[in-house]
Amino acid sequence: MSFIKSLKAVSLLLVLLLAACTSQEPASPDSTVTHNSEEKSITLLFNVQSNSIDPHTDVNYTAVRAGIAETLLTIGNDLKLQPAVAESWSSEDGQNWIFNIRKGLTFQNGKSVDAAAVQASLERAQQLNPSVKNSLHIREMKSAGQVLTIVTEQPFPQLPSDLVHPNTAILAAESTEEAPIGTGPFMLASFKPGSELNVERNSQYWGGTVKLDKAKFSFNEDANARLLAIQAKSADIVYRPPIESFDQLKADVSLTLDSLTGLRTHQLLYNMNNAELGQEEVRKAFDALIDREAIVSSIMTGQATAAAGPFLAEAPFSPEYTPKTFDLEAARQFFRTAGYDVDNGLVSKGGKPLTFRLLTYQSRAELPLISQLIQANAKELGITVDIRQVDNIDEYLAASDDWDLATYSNITAPRGDASYFLNAAYTSEGALNYGYVRQPELEALIGQLNTAIAEDERNNLAQQAVAYIDEHRLNSFIIHPNNFVVYSSHVKNWVTSKSEYYLLTKDLDIE
Repeated sequence: MSFIKSLKAVSLLLVLLLAACTSQEPASPDSTVTHNSEEKSITLLFNVQSNSIDPHTDVNYTAVRAGIAETLLTIGNDLKLQPAVAESWSSEDGQNWIFNIRKGLTFQNGKSVDAAAVQASLERAQQLNPSVKNSLHIREMKSAGQVLTIVTEQPFPQLPSDLVHPNTAILAAESTEEAPIGTGPFMLASFKPGSELNVERNSQYWGGTVKLDKAKFSFNEDANARLLAIQAKSADIVYRPPIESFDQLKADVSLTLDSLTGLRTHQLLYNMNNAELGQEEVRKAFDALIDREAIVSSIMTGQATAAAGPFLAEAPFSPEYTPKTFDLEAARQFFRTAGYDVDNGLVSKGGKPLTFRLLTYQSRAELPLISQLIQANAKELGITVDIRQVDNIDEYLAASDDWDLATYSNITAPRGDASYFLNAAYTSEGALNYGYVRQPELEALIGQLNTAIAEDERNNLAQQAVAYIDEHRLNSFIIHPNNFVVYSSHVKNWVTSKSEYYLLTKDLDIE
């Protein structure tokens, strides 16, 4: 527990230093957000930088989050599907689908949105993004007026929920990678990759009056810099301020702090190409080295829930999870069962200690701390964990195989269905299968899930798949972090989205 005590001390010192820095260096007038009666503008500071603005390929979904592009359907905080570009949808067999495109809808360049335009946009998304093509399973599309017909390769009842994904956003044919033209409440004004996106009101927005004239969507992966920005009033809304600053933020009457249970799960990925981690008992040993309760209480200061699986325990597609406990002796026993030597509590193989490389990244500020805790616990067994921090974890994992472990985070059930995550993370062609998981029995279950129509059957198959993942520890699920945002008192109608898809909305306002 010495690591945890040190962590608390460092966190307290950081808060004090930040407070001192803020009091000694007040923001200069030109760095302060100003609002006048003639123009309403807002600055949102996000925690992940984006180098792309094309919603069909951008893994950060920036164009959708910034209100430029919209999907056929959206999802609310109640996890129910809502109409957007499509005003209704239906299927009698789960394979032949009809989507009625909203009448009178126009793109931001003034051109009408009909079924043919939607079809062309979905075809572009599938062409540019193989994961979109693989996830939608579309055999053919036909368009007539405002009616789009989609036939999937087989019964695919979760198609509507998959069309909520930001990578399927609907764009005009004139769109380019640098200049998407969507149907959202805001239009692209300018974009500086990795720095900021500027948008302005779409005065012809189908959903009603857009209250803001313009907005700036900025990026900074440094949590402390984001904290200073909201304190210096150079940002109106800050996504994910540092957790250790919560008490300080709550004490500031000019700020509001939102924190709610989200749909994200922090995980420990295992590279199955590593001979050690290809062994189930070794993965179980590492799972036992994860002190989830300490992570929730000390690293997350209570702003999270310990995870026993990929989805929240109350989700209808979650099985009854087996409780996970931190147990160094259990970890040693797993190594013994796998054939390793354990002498005086230290693990070795053929007289040599074990070494693993663990990847992490800074945009989720707690992940490096979680990595350090795992490193410290592994050291108790004589195991060396070398931590390497990378800038873009998705790009690195997709392109490189020189890693053994990785702390990773994603939204596992963003559309109220288990199939997205199970397909993406555990099928051979899944876009998030960074650990090279190849489990035919699991893929067969996921295949059955993909064609099942009845909700009870789908939930049962998803539960079986999750139980299989848990039994074999195909990766370890650490915590479900809260989704938290801090914003200034003059900001009106901000809604913290569980899905994290919708940030700049038509109703967002200032006074």
